[in-house]
Amino acid sequence: MERPDLIATSPVVPPAGWRALLSGANAARLLALAGGVALHAVNVYIATTLLPTVVTAIGGLDLYAWNTTLFVVASILGSALSSRLLGLTGPKLGYALASLVFALGAVICAVAPNMPFMLLGRLVQGLGGGLLFALAYAMIRIAFDEALWSRAMALVSGMWGVATLIGPAVGGMFAEWGVWRAAFWSVAGVAALFALLACWTLPGRDPQQPRGGKVALPWLQLLLLTLALLAISTASAATGLALNGLWLLLAMTLAALFLRIERSSPNRLLPTMALHWRSSLAGLYAMMSLLVLMVTSGEIFVPLFLQVLHQQSALVAGYLAALMAAGWTLGSIISAGASARAIDRAFLAGPLLGLLGMIALAWRVPSQDAGSVPELAPICLALGLVGLGVGLTWPHLLTRVLKAAPPHEQELAGASITAVQLLATATGAALAGMVANAAGLIEPGGVPGTAAAARWLFVVFALAPLLAVIVARRCR
Repeated sequence: MERPDLIATSPVVPPAGWRALLSGANAARLLALAGGVALHAVNVYIATTLLPTVVTAIGGLDLYAWNTTLFVVASILGSALSSRLLGLTGPKLGYALASLVFALGAVICAVAPNMPFMLLGRLVQGLGGGLLFALAYAMIRIAFDEALWSRAMALVSGMWGVATLIGPAVGGMFAEWGVWRAAFWSVAGVAALFALLACWTLPGRDPQQPRGGKVALPWLQLLLLTLALLAISTASAATGLALNGLWLLLAMTLAALFLRIERSSPNRLLPTMALHWRSSLAGLYAMMSLLVLMVTSGEIFVPLFLQVLHQQSALVAGYLAALMAAGWTLGSIISAGASARAIDRAFLAGPLLGLLGMIALAWRVPSQDAGSVPELAPICLALGLVGLGVGLTWPHLLTRVLKAAPPHEQELAGASITAVQLLATATGAALAGMVANAAGLIEPGGVPGTAAAARWLFVVFALAPLLAVIVARRCR
């Protein structure tokens, strides 16, 4: 719908540069949407950094891994429900409610007397975070002119790079000061501020969709997706290839049931054409998933490999691993204003850069050295290449998902971006754990086992960008 101030006697094209996005009402709306994603992402890294301190204070080491599992499961549920919330409440109220749910989860974590109570808080936080994450993408088409979508996508997705640099430092400071509960109180306060910002800046309703009405939820698909994710998460923690295989088989069976029901259900989690393998939407989702799988392997294990094989401290290893996220952010910003021809080239160049980076990591990370600058430089370059490859492609993948979906399914398409990304992240984490363990990370363990795990992990996950190169031809 045209804005009255842009109507003239002759057609006027809205400004499409960074200046248009970063000024006036657009800047305030971008702050709300990008800030919500940044809050969710920073919280992920704060919580990861704080958890060892939390376990020391309230116990629950046996439930340690479930902090991440429940958070991701709830985030996927929140992202799946976001389009329904947006249809019921409109952008302004929906985003404010998501911020308040996130704040409530942080408060529960802040007052948790034991680990089960902490897990409840993480569950509520994940639900609110998933809503925030998905609503930010879904509302880009509502809040901005279409000519600004790619740039807005780039800045919103780039918040993960910012969070990777900020989150560990903030969590580390609260842990060092011995006030881990204050970290969750701070997150709750910032989330409440974003709720107020949403009420001030975001539109009250989507002009392309009537407000209200009964919204049906695909509960069966959500249940199957949640169970499949829990099964694959359990597979990553199971000992022995037989148990790994059984849990993975269960996860695949549940996923197959989900796909079968999703195809025929009138209430869907994904746009109609998403499961038709020859459609452009299916290709876009496949490419998104492959790129996320590639990045996930590095994000999880690179800090460990750098500490064990290259004698780096935890802080230095964490920030070297963040080069991948920094490359992602840089690539997103560089390619945001690209022409149509340049975007087509980026769809091939991005996965190729990622493939080169993964091959370099498989070559250099397993080597055992003292971690001098000349020895670490190839690893740093490879990490940056992987992130840069994803960043060059990512904003345009997301924009094309919105454009490829029918008009009546654009909200669903926006919410599905987050669901697909989170599901690929959880799947990648589980598969990376299984590959590393099978390659020797636990048995024989030590330096030789870690070196073998590094080599096999990057070799196996190099298949993801290789397949993405093939899929990219369908997305151009």
